Amino acid sequence: MNEHARDPRLVVEILSEALPYIQRFSGKTVVVKYGGNAMTEDTLIDSFARDMVLMKEVGINPVVVHGGGPQIGELLERLNIESRFVGGMRVTDAETMDVVEMVLGGLVNKSIVNLINRSGGKAIGLTGKDGAQITARQLRVEHQSPEMTAPEIIDIGHVGEVEHIATDLIEMLTERDFIPVIAPIGVDAEGHSYNINADLVAGKVAEALNAEKLMLLTNVAGLMNAEGEVMTGLSTAQVDALIGDGTIHGGMLPKIRCALDAVKGGVASSHIIDGRVPHATLLEIFTNAGVGTLITDTAHAEDATD
Repeated sequence: MNEHARDPRLVVEILSEALPYIQRFSGKTVVVKYGGNAMTEDTLIDSFARDMVLMKEVGINPVVVHGGGPQIGELLERLNIESRFVGGMRVTDAETMDVVEMVLGGLVNKSIVNLINRSGGKAIGLTGKDGAQITARQLRVEHQSPEMTAPEIIDIGHVGEVEHIATDLIEMLTERDFIPVIAPIGVDAEGHSYNINADLVAGKVAEALNAEKLMLLTNVAGLMNAEGEVMTGLSTAQVDALIGDGTIHGGMLPKIRCALDAVKGGVASSHIIDGRVPHATLLEIFTNAGVGTLITDTAHAEDATD
């Protein structure tokens, strides 16, 4: 028997704290990017699946977008296909793209669907190719060294960026009480497949759905200040300033830009949350303290507990 079960008063206190958030967000859409440790550790995998089911049960509409980079790397290694990276992005030729589709659209996607279903939910797995949900174009990568007069365009193959998100299929599923689980694979007008960064897909899906929240699970506690404390309740203007002065840099920068762009694109709030914490999504949505960095527009920046 766990500690909460031994102390009914604590259980009641937690439920009471969650009530106003449940009332506020019932009927709203929350897009969750699932990846990192939360996707590879058994206890975190189980807690994530249960979180999605609980959110659906209290009237919130979760939409899951997942990654799968480590799993792709493992299969490529087993098949003796070399992995090369340019600027942190996997160079994806036609052979590698076949593996990406197998892993993201098959193995990983169906595993997540199965976990949610086993926890009592109704999940359906999709890729961006289903219903042409994610229209993509090839990502152009530029490189310029000091001695070059013009940037060099590097072809990294079937790596894409989002051109358009069609929401009709996702909306139909959520209205019928399903939880969509989306693999970040897009398609262009000629039918070519593209592997797209899952954070970027989640952000664009959140914008297209006019979601209440975008939640990006990561392997850090959130955006940290110089004292090592998690910063939260940030406005878009504050985030722009932190990028400008170099406080936000390195590997965190693309994720923060994704969260920032989503809010500027109409999503009510973006959250960078610690996926290493069990039930991180519920803690961020339903408790006053939360477990990560919250970004909103200027008008709501003072509301740091949502």
